[in-house]
Amino acid sequence: MNENSAKTRRIDGVVKWFDPGRGFGFVVSSEGGPDILLHANVLRNFGQSSVADGAKVSILTQDTQRGVQAIEVLAIESVSNGDAPGLEDFQSMSPEEIRATPLEPARVKWFNKDKGFGFANVFGRSDDVFVHIEVLRASGLSDLQPGEALAIRVIDGRRGKMASEVCTWETALNTETKA
Repeated sequence: MNENSAKTRRIDGVVKWFDPGRGFGFVVSSEGGPDILLHANVLRNFGQSSVADGAKVSILTQDTQRGVQAIEVLAIESVSNGDAPGLEDFQSMSPEEIRATPLEPARVKWFNKDKGFGFANVFGRSDDVFVHIEVLRASGLSDLQPGEALAIRVIDGRRGKMASEVCTWETALNTETKA
């Protein structure tokens, strides 16, 4: 019956892998079963262009002729274990101190995944904010696109402004609304 194939289910799982270049990846359900296709368009509808391998996700799925597919991302939880990212600039700060820094609206200037870093600009300020790939991964992301809207926590590092946490603008808005 076609009616059954149109039913949606909420699934919690973990990102097995996601390749922004190929435009898709897979989620492993916490309930077991086949891998779930996560298409880049579904991720973009959530406001992200990438997601880190190992990130916890909540998604709505549908069974299709090609298998189980995500049709909506409901939540993405970072892969961070709550510790400060392993960069020297953060070692003297506790996770609580980092989280006490306000989220600020920013836009990606550029990011090179192969080099492992890039820069963003906080709205209304001209100085660049360094974004390291380890901070990105700890925040549940794997890549950034130029012009992408973000919310970032900025600290003063040894060589200038640095992002200590990165999240999508939509995630920040949802977090602030719940607070």
